[in-house]
Amino acid sequence: MPELDLNLIPYLVAMEDTRNVSRAAERLGVSQPRVSTALGRLREYFGDPLFVRTSRGMEPTPRALMLIPAAREALSRIESGLIDSGEFDPATSTHTFSIALSDVGEIVFLPRLLQLFAQRAPHANLRSVTLTPAHVERGLESGDVDLAVGFFPDLSGNNFFQQRLFTHRFICLMRAGHPLAKTLTVEQFIACGHAVVRSEGRSQEVLEQYLEKKRIRRRAVLETPHFMSLPFILARTDLIATVPHAIGFAYVSEHASITIVEPPMPLPRFDLRQHWHRKFHNDPRVGWLRGVVTELFNDAMDEWPK
Repeated sequence: MPELDLNLIPYLVAMEDTRNVSRAAERLGVSQPRVSTALGRLREYFGDPLFVRTSRGMEPTPRALMLIPAAREALSRIESGLIDSGEFDPATSTHTFSIALSDVGEIVFLPRLLQLFAQRAPHANLRSVTLTPAHVERGLESGDVDLAVGFFPDLSGNNFFQQRLFTHRFICLMRAGHPLAKTLTVEQFIACGHAVVRSEGRSQEVLEQYLEKKRIRRRAVLETPHFMSLPFILARTDLIATVPHAIGFAYVSEHASITIVEPPMPLPRFDLRQHWHRKFHNDPRVGWLRGVVTELFNDAMDEWPK
């Protein structure tokens, strides 16, 4: 059998409801000949008259009475799918949200996000992923990653939306009893040994490019791909680390053995943003997550001193 034209289903239901070709046409907003043509195609497809003229109007045949419940259910499903508002209820959701973050981003963003989730979306889950720029782009496009939050300068194409959250700057970290803990000159900064982070995150590239441009060469006594070990390393050495200010203040608040010193030269700043793919711009779940991130992280809510 040839495939049934699904556009004919409303005609079948309208004929059952009205038992009259003219009234069926009026209900559907089409001409009477169009209803007659549709009815003829349905009769040909099912090999049955479906509706016959009687003294009470167009009466359905037994074959039509068998078809109509399925036709009504199909129409109901189509209509509910088309007019579904797509509302998202965080209080009942069990969805796992995936966010692309660097290790700095995890320290900055995750604690406050988890606190808010516990209050507003207690059954939902968070998954943090650290990916290369190319994998972040593919993850956002496929939906495996809902948001990329932090410094992602590569996500600037037409397929991505972005929203600025707040501005980051750099500060210096060292042990609390360091001889340079009170004052730090450019000469001392250059002469001192440094712990340098070479991580997947792009923010450190901003610092390295600036120092190279200014021809400031510091001695990298230690190179590490991780920020997590810095407090323990700095507490036991005379090394200095230059890091984004949010992670620096977060470390000092938890580790009394290290302290913050302002850099001896004006270092560049960079904006932290949230990024999402245009394919999911109207997705209610991603929209809710974007709203949460915007609420928690902005210039007014920046909890780290300027």
